[in-house]
Amino acid sequence: MSKTTTTTSIDIHELEQTLQPIPESARTHRVSGQFWIWCGANIAPINWVLGALGIQMGLGLSNTIIVIVVGNLIGMSAFGFFVLLGQRTGATAMVLGRGPFGRIGNYLPAAIQAVLVIGWCALNTWIVLDLVMALLGKLNVVNPADKNYGVRILVASLIMLIQVVVSWLGYKAIAAFERWTVPPTIAILIAMSITAWFFLDINWGYAGVPGHILTGWPLASAMTAIMTAIGIGWGITWFTYAADYSRFVSVKVPRRRLYFASTFGQFLPVVWLGLLGATLATKSGTVDPGQLVVDNFGVLAIPVLLLVLHGPIATNILNVYTFSVATQALDVKLPRRALSVLVGVLSMAAVIYFIFQGDLASTLDTWLSGIVGWIAAWGGIMLVHYYWMERHVTHVDGLFASVQTSRLPKVNWAGYVAFFVGIVMTWMFMYGGVPFLQGFAAAGLHGIDLSWLAGSLSSALLYAILGPIAARQYQPTFETAAEPATVAEANA
Repeated sequence: MSKTTTTTSIDIHELEQTLQPIPESARTHRVSGQFWIWCGANIAPINWVLGALGIQMGLGLSNTIIVIVVGNLIGMSAFGFFVLLGQRTGATAMVLGRGPFGRIGNYLPAAIQAVLVIGWCALNTWIVLDLVMALLGKLNVVNPADKNYGVRILVASLIMLIQVVVSWLGYKAIAAFERWTVPPTIAILIAMSITAWFFLDINWGYAGVPGHILTGWPLASAMTAIMTAIGIGWGITWFTYAADYSRFVSVKVPRRRLYFASTFGQFLPVVWLGLLGATLATKSGTVDPGQLVVDNFGVLAIPVLLLVLHGPIATNILNVYTFSVATQALDVKLPRRALSVLVGVLSMAAVIYFIFQGDLASTLDTWLSGIVGWIAAWGGIMLVHYYWMERHVTHVDGLFASVQTSRLPKVNWAGYVAFFVGIVMTWMFMYGGVPFLQGFAAAGLHGIDLSWLAGSLSSALLYAILGPIAARQYQPTFETAAEPATVAEANA
């Protein structure tokens, strides 16, 4: 019995080095790992910032809460379908994209994903530096009022090293890290929430800046823009990650259990921390995570900061891992572990750039609003392809065929047409923080932002029409009669 377990463990590590489907014999029957992975990935200071962002941009507390709760209910509900897709196929998100986009056509979304993951990894590492400087300031190690560029770069390098090492070890190390670090962090967050909501002077009736309270169209515009960035948009940003981790879950696990564990794992920390950040922001009006904690918790800031430091690391180990498998989908013939080191180097370069930049709120809003465009369109196409056109397919060996394969089109024109139309429609209905991201349709609607809805629906509907037409022009994507390879066969 122990020999079988050890062999499976070794095979998992070998399987992860190259791009191939995860066979049933190497998968887990536990869904708790998925809960801890997605919960841990979202217990991070960025979600305090996102909650505070609504207050900083003019919304009252009640409207900010509505945006966070309703937006994440919608976004996380859709996220669950991408989780199930990974379980069903054993393939990563960017490999699955070869079906609707083509064997070479899929290079574009895979490249976009790889680049964006570098940005996310850098952004999350950069945000935690405020927490570290606040902590070191409490300990009189540094003066938090100074720039502290050298210390920030040193701390960021150490954090990046931890992130790369955990991701380098693979899925089992990631799951173990989340499983053991999330529970104590939740305990600290409970203590923080009790302290904030029962012992601090939170302005529960906060309606906005006195004399500048938003009403009518300006209120609707602000609420939809914030929802795109921190509500629905937050759930959408995880679509391209979901299958990378759920592919390790056995198909024998009930889908409803996996769906609930994953979506609740996302929803709980995002909404919880968003509400905490919003309520704290009613006192200070800031979105700076270090200032939010230190100003409101005093001496409690030290243990809180030490434990919550795990959040960005827990998020970025997913970013590093997903970068490696997204890059392999570009037919880059490097082992996953080598790619984990590469993304650490590239992300660190981006962190250094962020350290010398300012205006946290506008940077976050522009980043989050802008990336929804491509993911909303991509998600609409993927749902149509795998939940309608090929809803009965479970074996996806054809997606792993070489670039010379005739089982897939080189470029699926239907996927590309739907993709670019979806992006254009997203832009037309977007009302972002900079003029370039403000489409004329949104402007005509007095700034109401429906970008995520316009992008996903237009791409989905168009692909539903064009996809079946294009599918007749090439051989079937999958061999439904073939069984997935066993671990031994995959390694042979």
